[in-house]
Amino acid sequence: MRTYISLLVMIVVIYLVRALPMIIFKKNITNVYIKSFLHYVPYVTLAVMTFPAIIFDTAHIYEGIAAFIVGIIVAYITEDLFKVAISCCGTVLVVTAICNML
Repeated sequence: MRTYISLLVMIVVIYLVRALPMIIFKKNITNVYIKSFLHYVPYVTLAVMTFPAIIFDTAHIYEGIAAFIVGIIVAYITEDLFKVAISCCGTVLVVTAICNML
């Protein structure tokens, strides 16, 4: 029963998030600041969801921090998501091996 209530709450929340903007904003948004804000919402949401996982889902926090720093540097240099993912995984592997040797 608790599962069904949780699912119902999630359905209502998702529906409201998707339906309310269509109900509230009937015309095109012309304000530059609001358009700019809405443009960056998906990126911020993705960052907020993934950042804690990057830092805290490894055995030691140092591995996550090192992977985060390397990921930012590689993303800035190459702008290739595959290279960023591979370099972050490699960083975690190397830092884990170093932590296990100490």
